[in-house]
Amino acid sequence: MNNVDVIVIGLGSMGGAAANALAQRGHSVLGIERFWPSHDRGSAHGGTRIIRQSYFEGREYVPLLRRAYSGWRRLEEQSERSLMTLTGGIYIGDPDEETFTGALASAHHWGLPHEVLTSEEITERFPAMRPAPHAMGLFEQNAGFVNPEETTAANIQVATMHGAELHFGETVLSWTATKGGGAEVVTTRGRYGADRLVVAPGAWSERLLGEVGAPVSPERQVVYWFAPDASEGTPSLDDYSVGTQPVFIEHTDGNEQVYGFPMVPGQTPGIKIGFFHDHTPTDPDAVNREVLPFEVAQMQSRALELFPHLTGRLLAASTCLYPSSPDDHFMLGLHPEHSQVTVATGFGGHGFKFVPVVGDIVADLSTRGRTDLPIGLFSLEREALKR
Repeated sequence: MNNVDVIVIGLGSMGGAAANALAQRGHSVLGIERFWPSHDRGSAHGGTRIIRQSYFEGREYVPLLRRAYSGWRRLEEQSERSLMTLTGGIYIGDPDEETFTGALASAHHWGLPHEVLTSEEITERFPAMRPAPHAMGLFEQNAGFVNPEETTAANIQVATMHGAELHFGETVLSWTATKGGGAEVVTTRGRYGADRLVVAPGAWSERLLGEVGAPVSPERQVVYWFAPDASEGTPSLDDYSVGTQPVFIEHTDGNEQVYGFPMVPGQTPGIKIGFFHDHTPTDPDAVNREVLPFEVAQMQSRALELFPHLTGRLLAASTCLYPSSPDDHFMLGLHPEHSQVTVATGFGGHGFKFVPVVGDIVADLSTRGRTDLPIGLFSLEREALKR
């Protein structure tokens, strides 16, 4: 049984970033992933993930987002891949609704550049959109999207360049914290030992983390690409595309919150849109990948409330998994019983934009037992996780 400094279980978005950060710090790293590189079985596929800084989920996230943005640029340079596209972002809600008010509070608190727009001003600036007449929007120029498949590939590439040994198509069966420190991992191919262990299992959290991971609920999530009607008298295709249309989040009149992306050159044409949460618990090994007609109709009906000319056919639909915690905040810290084990999970729904900074945090925790970055909100022992 060969011993390394750190074993990383899971090489998706967060595990790949952790393996990369650890390898770049000079540690010997073994990464183990049950699927193939940049796979589409979990939470890191679909061509685009929103990045933004005026964060309605909590102003506590903003320092981490600032650190993440510099991390995205660094990863682009190291991998020589294009990962990040700034399109601007518009966050629309009722005047007293959190999507708008929370984004505004974060922008004010941290002095982030932004504009407040009325519904009419939103339509004037972004002709494809028709928000509710009473809606308000916060526009942030420093927002856009990253490519999840390219990001995962970039972390794998750079980690390997720095000496990480990464195994794919190998399933972890169990792990054990050993006496006196260290850990042992058993897989379908063998048994491995390490001084420290990182567990970043995504939707498989409960199976690999037991009680620590039990609050993480894997949800089936569907995203859709719809074609707009670009006939005479309607917004042009350019109005739906990168360069005019920003990324968006909208939550008005008590409807389900939606998020989405402009048409991206080289990807599936059409507007990509989804519900922020699908609220459908699932078995990650038996998720239903078929998108049913009633789901398409439900999504398009909701999309038309914001994009009245998004009346074309469904171009594509894709399922992914959201590993969500009970309060939708991340679960990030040292295992409460085994200090040599670092846990990184519960990122479903809004975690991908943090990939580079989470890699740094996990590397800090795994090697130093602490981090100087603000992660108190993500404590594994917070009240919201107790049963």
